[in-house]
Amino acid sequence: MDYKELYKTAQQAINNAYAPYSHFKVGAALLTKSGEVFTGVNVENATYGATICAERTALVKAASEGYREFDAIAVVSSGGEVYPCGICRQFIFEFGDNIKIITGEDEDHIKVTKIKDLLPNGFRLK
Repeated sequence: MDYKELYKTAQQAINNAYAPYSHFKVGAALLTKSGEVFTGVNVENATYGATICAERTALVKAASEGYREFDAIAVVSSGGEVYPCGICRQFIFEFGDNIKIITGEDEDHIKVTKIKDLLPNGFRLK
């Protein structure tokens, strides 16, 4: 799957976002090294601390199915171009510092950035 298709998959996933408080919907599509794709959406909660972002939803779904190696994650929102929040950056970094983050205004204006460039000193246990 190319990154344009991955972006489009994230755009389709956004329809399932649960954002009754912020009305800011986010969709993610995670590409494993072996070619599987897992989608995720943000799921809000009345206590904002219990909210989960789309990126973490996709990663949790993949990890719960035994996947640990990822190539890229596309992230889109109802409000234009978006990048992973700080918690999501650390969460993605846990699985590798070369995972590509796919963003952009639309599928024709895609930007590709490695997670290590968005989180240059990510936390790791030795």
